[in-house]
Amino acid sequence: MTDTQQPRPDAAVRATLDKAAHENFPVAPFFLPRAWRDDLMAVYGYARLVDDIGDGDLAPGGADARHLGVDPRHADPLTLLDAFETDLRRVFAADDTPHHPLLRALVPTVRRCGLTPEPFLGLIAANRQDQLVSRYETYDDLVAYCELSANPVGRLVLGITGTSSPERLRHSDAICTALQIVEHLQDVAEDFGRDRVYLPAEDMKRFHVTEADLARPTGGASVRALVAFEAERARNLLNEGTPLVGSVHGRLRLLLAGFVAGGHAALDAVAAAGHDVLPRPPKPTKPRLMRRAGAVLRQARREG
Repeated sequence: MTDTQQPRPDAAVRATLDKAAHENFPVAPFFLPRAWRDDLMAVYGYARLVDDIGDGDLAPGGADARHLGVDPRHADPLTLLDAFETDLRRVFAADDTPHHPLLRALVPTVRRCGLTPEPFLGLIAANRQDQLVSRYETYDDLVAYCELSANPVGRLVLGITGTSSPERLRHSDAICTALQIVEHLQDVAEDFGRDRVYLPAEDMKRFHVTEADLARPTGGASVRALVAFEAERARNLLNEGTPLVGSVHGRLRLLLAGFVAGGHAALDAVAAAGHDVLPRPPKPTKPRLMRRAGAVLRQARREG
């Protein structure tokens, strides 16, 4: 009998995919058709890996660099991102095969769903930008960054499920930008430790927040007021995008409700911490996530 099992993923690949369990929302929940789950995990693996390259957070041992043909001793993020883009382009070439296992896993998804390179390239561009830009002057500048770092993921989800339309893309972009801002709010201290600040400089000035304030173990009143202000912006974006959930049906509606609910539940956690995000990233509880998902679904039924 022929063995049709796929080769076991190496430790670097497993480490990347294992991070799915720690996201604010379910990445590929059990209730989806198997083909969708496989495609979503392929896209998640890609997005997670490119972020890990940009953050310098790859699994130890240098396996990812070697897969990309880079000497681990000289594997700085920009060099790896260039090599990763070269390997990505092999995904879309009829006569070539990607070298990295996560990109090889992406090939069937791209073929089956007719995905284009642009969303994948956007995620690489965002991580290149992270190497060159560590501060954002205005909220609009931050939103433009989110168009590269977050919105492509939502567009890929719609592509995988065959549900793209101009209106759905607009709503998806609002949700994804909101989720990115929420993640930035949760990770203010961690990002500052990496010399990155995703709080717009003009807003920091408005609330009299300095970078020295972000280095403290707890947030003072001005920091908490700033975080509350940005959280409200993210909440408004989630609400703006929520009609996407009511525009689809069945299990896809459940998936998208999970994304929106994850954002709301994370914002609830930020609020429950008194908007003090400096001691540790506020994380949503599972009961809060489930309650939020129920509320999003009820709203979708009313509007759908």
